[in-house]
Amino acid sequence: MDKTNILNTITLITIFVMLLLAFFLLSVKAKNKLSNRLFAGFLLLTTFDLTSFLTGSYFETNLNFEIFRMTISLLIMPVFYLYVKSVCYSDFRLKSKHLLLLIPFVVANLVFIPRFYLATATESISIYEQFKQMPEIRFFYILAELQYAFYIILVFIILKKYKEIYLENYTNANNSSYKWLFQMTVFFLIAHCIVLFKSLIRYTDYNVLFNSSNAIIGAIALLISCWFVLKALNNPELFKGVDSNMLLVNEALHTKGSAKAKEPSETPKSAEIALQIELVKKHVIENEPYLEPSLTIQELAKQVSIPVRDLSVLINHHMNQHFFDFVNEFRIQKAMQILKDASKSKHTILEILYEVGFNSKSSFNTAFKKHTNQTPTEFRKASL
Repeated sequence: MDKTNILNTITLITIFVMLLLAFFLLSVKAKNKLSNRLFAGFLLLTTFDLTSFLTGSYFETNLNFEIFRMTISLLIMPVFYLYVKSVCYSDFRLKSKHLLLLIPFVVANLVFIPRFYLATATESISIYEQFKQMPEIRFFYILAELQYAFYIILVFIILKKYKEIYLENYTNANNSSYKWLFQMTVFFLIAHCIVLFKSLIRYTDYNVLFNSSNAIIGAIALLISCWFVLKALNNPELFKGVDSNMLLVNEALHTKGSAKAKEPSETPKSAEIALQIELVKKHVIENEPYLEPSLTIQELAKQVSIPVRDLSVLINHHMNQHFFDFVNEFRIQKAMQILKDASKSKHTILEILYEVGFNSKSSFNTAFKKHTNQTPTEFRKASL
């Protein structure tokens, strides 16, 4: 089997897997309907783009189809960006302003109309012979690279902010949705670098490498699509977004500072801050709200009758801790008490971590070692 047949086989399998997953996402009943549909749209657009590996001989007689397929690729990153937003923020909704994301796609098609879409059959053959040198094609590739760079940077910024908000407002540090999106973005970045390399050597004399890079891209696409399926099967309830109205502590302080500039008033004194900290800690010790694995800063704010933003500033700024660190500190103290209790020596580590509010062995071990410099098992042996 030659390289072309291998590439075609890999491409067909990849397309089949992606179409199957897209159909599943569109048909399955789930809470995250918007994110599922956006991900399905992303898969369908990627699948259409992958057909370029199968349209070699089709290109000469179907120039319009090939150009349209090229411009469709300009929709992939905008849809991926919207998908990331929908996963990160539970209240995300599509709005009319998102139509602006279509501008590069529209511009590219307008550029191609005069000499490509309106070309005659004879002109199409001539275009094929000069394809790489035509200014419209070069403009398209430059536009595509600029668009990709813009969105990949934007996605990493969104993920960074999402992680910070999550750590400041939630107690479960084992955030699977962040890991999924970050890993997927990194994989796409690596794959794109290989595609960019392929595009560059296309304009050189190293055509042997061009065919090899196509096979590598096809194999990577197949591996990524299979990874998508495995993730979907192993994590059916993977995503848990945060409220987009939540602010980082630095943003909250800035907003608060601006408001106080308009309405002159003194900032809380150190004694008042210390009293608030003492009251919050006393409530947590006496009522043990940390035993609830899904405790959020909103829930704790209701219990201590402090506005969410003020409580977030109190913990993350004045106590210099993320919310999950603050809560996990109490969980670890509780776990240490149980581990030192000889009457509970038969309790397994798994039983103890669930009892004190953790829902993951890895996150429990990480938090325990962070606070004690020992694993739970080492601590128990040293204490009994």
